[in-house]
Amino acid sequence: MHIYLETGRLILRRFTESDADDLFALHNDPEVMEFLNGGKPTPREVIVGETLPRFIDSGFFAAVEKPSGAFLGWFHLRAPEGGPDDEPELGYRLHKSAWGKGYATEGSLALIDKAFRELGARRVFAQTMAVNVRSRRVMEKCGLRFVRTFHLEWEDPLPGTEHGEVEYELTRAEWEAR
Repeated sequence: MHIYLETGRLILRRFTESDADDLFALHNDPEVMEFLNGGKPTPREVIVGETLPRFIDSGFFAAVEKPSGAFLGWFHLRAPEGGPDDEPELGYRLHKSAWGKGYATEGSLALIDKAFRELGARRVFAQTMAVNVRSRRVMEKCGLRFVRTFHLEWEDPLPGTEHGEVEYELTRAEWEAR
């Protein structure tokens, strides 16, 4: 197992082909996907043929609970397509069973520290729907500050889309001052 990062309770490792079932289950939980696709199911062939290969090839990491070895979800830290390498985007998606236990904050803080200590980041940012209060709270607990609200055009808008998307960030100077 190639460990990318280890925290007190988590192992973040590269995805492998053997993660297909866990990823399928995560991406087919309506509550987990509420603010991403409205909770619609994702066909297994999409997970296996598109999502998992993309996760294996880019900055996505399976989050595994240390004591149990249970798959909790995933994190990513990567520059968005066309974006500067020194401004990685932080993202996370965890099973409901992992909600409210501090895993999202723990994994995110570790990745933020890695971004500034090892990867030469100038800024780390994260985005979510304005109505996604749980995700916004994780961003705030990690020291990211609200930057802006913006609106995207969606073919099939989700409930809450009218409130827009939000972006939070932490700059190198802010991270160093903590």
